[in-house]
Amino acid sequence: MNNNEIVQKLWNLCNVLRDDGITYHQYVTELTYILFLKMLKEKENEELIPVEYRWDSLVSKDGTELWNHYRQLLLDLGTKGNKLVKSIYTSASTNITQPKNLEKIIKSIDDLDWYSAKEEGLGDLYEGLLEKNASEKKSGAGQYFTPRPLINVMVKLIDPQPGELCNDPAAGTFGFMIAADAHVRSKTDDYWDLEDKKIDFQKKQAFSGIELVQETHRLALMNAMLHGIEGEIEYGDTLSSIGKNFREMDVILTNPPFGTKKGGERPTRDDLTYVSSNKQLNFLQHIYRALHTRGTARAAVVLPDNVLSQDGDGQKIRADLMDKCNLHTILRLPTGIFYAQGVKTNVLFFTRGKIEEGNTKEVWFYDMRTNMPSFGKRTPLTDDHFTGFIAAYTAEDRNKIMDDRWARFTREEIAAEGDTLDLGLIADDALSSYEDLPDPLESVEEAVGKLERAISLFNEVAKELKAAEEGH
Repeated sequence: MNNNEIVQKLWNLCNVLRDDGITYHQYVTELTYILFLKMLKEKENEELIPVEYRWDSLVSKDGTELWNHYRQLLLDLGTKGNKLVKSIYTSASTNITQPKNLEKIIKSIDDLDWYSAKEEGLGDLYEGLLEKNASEKKSGAGQYFTPRPLINVMVKLIDPQPGELCNDPAAGTFGFMIAADAHVRSKTDDYWDLEDKKIDFQKKQAFSGIELVQETHRLALMNAMLHGIEGEIEYGDTLSSIGKNFREMDVILTNPPFGTKKGGERPTRDDLTYVSSNKQLNFLQHIYRALHTRGTARAAVVLPDNVLSQDGDGQKIRADLMDKCNLHTILRLPTGIFYAQGVKTNVLFFTRGKIEEGNTKEVWFYDMRTNMPSFGKRTPLTDDHFTGFIAAYTAEDRNKIMDDRWARFTREEIAAEGDTLDLGLIADDALSSYEDLPDPLESVEEAVGKLERAISLFNEVAKELKAAEEGH
């Protein structure tokens, strides 16, 4: 049994809980509580858990006794054990009200092919579960999940290196950092090429994040643990004073939440030059300020179209970004790739400069939005869709790339447009096809002309007929 089959079996167990009125997202959280204990057993790492709450304590009980034991377990693990355990189980409670349902889930999980799961990777299994949750519209979890192919291309092009501090200030389920860790591992033979001290840094310090939503924070902790990452994942708001603690980063990879702060409230940070009710603009400021100024710190961030064009503070923040950083590339993403349908997004790639002004000389745009397939479940986004963009991005001489989707704008040209970055979209074939249709006004004028000529001809024929009659 492979991981995909195990994920499907785990997902199907959600049907057991329908009578308890449990949502998909609640189910994944509930599964996390239970799977954490099972996976610690499989990883032979149960010393993190008090003996009375280890996996065998669940499978040895049934019915009401099991349900009462499980409820007490959730309560106690939020206050006992090490920091990781307490973080995952903080304020934990169960939504399962039927003891028989809990028993069925635990016994079903215990019966799965865990040997195969370990061979393929418990972390990959858990990420498969998170992706399944995100793809279900009813779960509402799509906002926390960035499509894997997009994460892959962002990580590949930013190219995190061993020894670098990497951060995601809107961590979600920690997908960006897990992909960054995998990227560095691929460069170092799974860290075997590194000295012990550097291996310890990679596992405990290299990858960090902040997540605002407690339920999602639990999932991030679980995901990181299963991938062998012990870096700090803070529970809190990046746009509060917490965000000020994450500075001097080498790499930032992130997809900040869409929308505005509740009630239009401003961030509580006192170190942002331009405060706004637009969360993405505030996140953007945090990101380029959190990068160090030694000339190599870099970021890739997913942002909606309004960040590229909003007036007022938006215009000032874009100008500040282009001063402090070399904003060298913007990828205009297609619609339909996120589970919030219709959202128009982009990826901004930039490097923090050593100086505070004049770092952006030109910005290259790649249009992956216009004349693209309609993405969704039937046509999923894949790594292959980024082939053209990667070729353009990595070219030694970008001017030699012959691709209609690839366009350059100088800083002066952008300034002349009021510092808007809503640029680089090519002509839409669906619109240009209308150019081949006759102009409605021209059609009317032509019809009137034909009618006038017909009337004139009719009048001439009538005159000739009348003259002929008179001549008779």
